[in-house]
Amino acid sequence: MNFQQLRSVRETVRQGFNLTEVAASLHTSQPGVSRQIRELEEELGIEIFVRAGKRLTGLTPPGVTVLPIVERLLHEASNLKRAGEDFARSGAGALTIAATHSQARYALPAAVRDFRAGKPQVQLHLHQGTPQQVARMLIDGEADIGIATEALAHYEELLALPCYRWTHSVVMPYDHPLAADADQGKPLTLQRLADYPLITYESGYTGRAHIDEAFAKAGLAPEVVLVAMDADVIKTYVELGMGVGIVAAIAYDEERDRHLRAIDARHLFAANMTRLAIKRGSYLRDYVYEFITTFAAPLTRAVVEQALASTPGEDSML
Repeated sequence: MNFQQLRSVRETVRQGFNLTEVAASLHTSQPGVSRQIRELEEELGIEIFVRAGKRLTGLTPPGVTVLPIVERLLHEASNLKRAGEDFARSGAGALTIAATHSQARYALPAAVRDFRAGKPQVQLHLHQGTPQQVARMLIDGEADIGIATEALAHYEELLALPCYRWTHSVVMPYDHPLAADADQGKPLTLQRLADYPLITYESGYTGRAHIDEAFAKAGLAPEVVLVAMDADVIKTYVELGMGVGIVAAIAYDEERDRHLRAIDARHLFAANMTRLAIKRGSYLRDYVYEFITTFAAPLTRAVVEQALASTPGEDSML
């Protein structure tokens, strides 16, 4: 048994049993992948995959049992490598962060700057994606840290720790009737907001669920004319006069967005929680803990280690 055999099994499942894709991912040949799988099956005395001719179509019952063990062995091998690097390279290495656009654009820059100032020998890699993609990168071992507002707390494989709460703002051109209402001291209401076409985030992004919940609870069905994954796109189309935007408050900067007026909407939509996630069972190098604390000061090493030692569900109380 060797790690290449285990990687072949794991990657076959990840690539939907397409051996051509598996071979490309592992930088080897398709016959080589097939051979690695067959040799492991012969050694274990079971068939891991269901076959239709030469094609693999799924996992056998023994394969379903074996796969989590394969994942665990490869994960521990990765931990072993990180532990060795921690001592051999003393603070040098790479840190991969997966985040949604809003976090990468508005929440992370200050933490990245401060961390780099203290740890110039650490190479940072920043990947952006949907909350679900961020979670998958963590689970697959492609990222050390994940940061997003939605989805991360829904995966048992991940430890998702609360970082900070934030609210939404409504943005519009300065000559918009809602801006005139604000100047006259009239409070913004959901009913008034629903009178205008809206531009906001796609479902599953940046607190969109709380926006939909608020309108639904009020019995309103606003006209959402455009959805996007990030606030910069939303603000661009608001400037074009296509509608009123609902964005994360952190995404509005008075100087940068001087063509737009912002109205605080925390009284209309529930607050949102941004979370930082890591894969359970992971070995975290010293500088990973340092970055976590740099991004969210309450998440000290002691707090993170205590949460990692907890079982799923217990950490939600921290």
